Amino acid sequence: MRYLPKSPAERAAMLERIGVRSADELFHVIPDEYRLRRDLAIPAQMGESEIIEYFRGAAQQNGSGFASFLGAGCYRHYRPVIIDSIVQRGEFLTSYTPYQAEITQGTLQAIFEFQTMICELTGMDVANASMYDGSTGAAEAVMMASRVTGRSHSVIAQTVHPEYREVMATYAQHQGLPSTTVGYDAETGRVNLDLLDASITEDTACVLVQSPNFFGVVEDIPAIAEIAHAKGALLIVSIAEAVSLGAVRPPVEADIVSLEAQSFGVAISYGGPFCGVIATKEKFIRQMPGRLAGQTLDADGNRGFVLTLATREQHIRREKATSNICTNQALVALMATVYLTVYGREGMRELAMQNLAKAEFARRTLAAQTGVRSLFDGSPRFNEFVLATEEPVAEIQARLLEQKILGGVDLSRWYPELGHATLWCATELNTRAQMEAAAAALAAREAVGA
Repeated sequence: MRYLPKSPAERAAMLERIGVRSADELFHVIPDEYRLRRDLAIPAQMGESEIIEYFRGAAQQNGSGFASFLGAGCYRHYRPVIIDSIVQRGEFLTSYTPYQAEITQGTLQAIFEFQTMICELTGMDVANASMYDGSTGAAEAVMMASRVTGRSHSVIAQTVHPEYREVMATYAQHQGLPSTTVGYDAETGRVNLDLLDASITEDTACVLVQSPNFFGVVEDIPAIAEIAHAKGALLIVSIAEAVSLGAVRPPVEADIVSLEAQSFGVAISYGGPFCGVIATKEKFIRQMPGRLAGQTLDADGNRGFVLTLATREQHIRREKATSNICTNQALVALMATVYLTVYGREGMRELAMQNLAKAEFARRTLAAQTGVRSLFDGSPRFNEFVLATEEPVAEIQARLLEQKILGGVDLSRWYPELGHATLWCATELNTRAQMEAAAAALAAREAVGA
């Protein structure tokens, strides 16, 4: 976008029109002590060609050519080029909340298609398109469960993404929603079912688990649902790696599913914006936060789309609202819609299977090195795995960086009981050569020590 400043003559004309002689006279109501009498301490302006060269030089400071094995809620997947070709069309890129259905049919239809595909993937009846990301979606799901049940307590698995749990704590501190954290089984990496059962009380509104969980382990959702429902609590399943739904059985036993759809064609972009969504059973629809696009017929019998349900406080009285979400991620949800349309049902399954295979090859290759051990081997998992090492994580990561490899995430800040443990991720973008190079860097410890 071009910045076209006003000329001195144009400024003079504007001042004359409003009846003042100068800008100082225009701002005379501002006390003198608060008025800046000097130029701003910023660099001088640059011409367009100079600005272009400046940003080219800045871009060269970015790292390039790195192999990445990072995951932990933010995943590198291939983005078909058609995604940006569509979302950058002016009709989508500049549109705002589609209050006026008569002029926003394209946006409404895209939201409707997104909701439909999310329901097919999760096994739920209805889905919205108005969460910021997976972390706020999980927090909103807990508050939704409290409204449905009339209870205030929640039980949260320790294997839910640690940063999701931090966001939930922020939401809950002024909501009067206490929670209990339940640990995991040291052998399987799954939530400890005995501890879970003991933690649910008559005031427990919901049990929240993540599957695949933060360790990449797939939880036993039917067993967890049986425990929660037996005591009148709802089950919320959070999904941080959406591509897993191409291979992992959908959590149909859940009452609410909170999904981070970043893996569906949304660029990592330094951490956002991402695409959160809540899906649930139809009987809970009126307690679902965000909004719902629905299909209808116009006066002539033609198919059309409208906002069927909007429970945000912008739409209804604050005391009746289910959420104070002030925007939505419709443009980012459109990216996911295009992505899912391109891949289709079979394509999603093939993609998920490729992720499974590459992660397993990476795990076996890395765990074969001296001083490296794979944890939670007895459990099914998706594209992430935990490695424990004898060597401190910082030393390993420094050696990997020398080879332009971003190794696993250090788990010590959240799970110190695991010792020198890292969370690794392999997707379809990781090559066999990258995995073997990472293994060679791990095996280089003895040579470095010598």
